[in-house]
Amino acid sequence: MSDAVSRFPVTEVEDLPEDLRERVGVIAEKSGFTPNIFRALGHRPAELRAFLDYHDAVMEREGGLTKAERELVVVATSGANHCTYCIVAHGAILRIRSKDPELSDQVAANPWQVELDERGRAIVDLALALAQDSALFGEADLEAARDAGLTEDEIWDVGAITALFAMSNRLAHLTALKPNPEFFLMGRQKR
Repeated sequence: MSDAVSRFPVTEVEDLPEDLRERVGVIAEKSGFTPNIFRALGHRPAELRAFLDYHDAVMEREGGLTKAERELVVVATSGANHCTYCIVAHGAILRIRSKDPELSDQVAANPWQVELDERGRAIVDLALALAQDSALFGEADLEAARDAGLTEDEIWDVGAITALFAMSNRLAHLTALKPNPEFFLMGRQKR
């Protein structure tokens, strides 16, 4: 088995343009390591910059879904798309944000059957409807989300996050991106 992080070139933080070095450096300092996605996208700085900008716009914005619910969308979408990197990386974040060491594994393994409350089920179902066969996505999917109490703003959050991670999942497949080993243990202890 190869030790390569990606089947394409990777760039270390110190070799990134200054603005990206600062942005990725903050993340690396907070987590204690540099997530491999940044190293993999770093050899194309404009794309890394665009990825970070859209990521921050949908994942860090005020209002709408909670941070744990946003990660729930990522893990469900990534599970449906069989993206190991995003399941592992965002599964770790979901464990931490939900304070539930089991939820992310259950969602990743079978997002269609995991037991969730009504709101969580509506969020996951909406993400799956858009992730699985977006050409069939329609008013019935939106009505089910509304009936479960999701606002228009929250529905948009689910859609935007699902769309971003459809792209991210495919980049991870293209690059054969390996998860950082640190992600596997994060958030496993009950608090």
